[in-house]
Amino acid sequence: MSNGIFNVPSPRNEPVLGYTPGSPERKALRTELDRLGGQVIEIAPRIGGRRITTGRTAEAVMPHDHRHVLAVWHKAGASEVQRAIDAAGAAHREWSRLPFHDRAAIFLKAADLLAGPYRMT
Repeated sequence: MSNGIFNVPSPRNEPVLGYTPGSPERKALRTELDRLGGQVIEIAPRIGGRRITTGRTAEAVMPHDHRHVLAVWHKAGASEVQRAIDAAGAAHREWSRLPFHDRAAIFLKAADLLAGPYRMT
């Protein structure tokens, strides 16, 4: 048990970006889209914190250009699904024992990352 004093910040909305022509956010978004469109990534499921490669793959394509492959992803089968269910049950037991402020800190950090350095991604 922690003996710290914790303050959960008051909720606040992020600023709404306009993405108007010539704006910095539009330029940053275009740069990120070009970067992501210029690579093919491999997507593998994570089960219990471990990356699982099954060898059974499929391609993820751009919605507006089906000839442009964005990623190759590994298909999960029944055994991977069962392992994921078991891992989720184990994670739930561990997660539910964490104090509220520890759980909140994880979500607040994720929100900061999504609103900040990973916003365009």
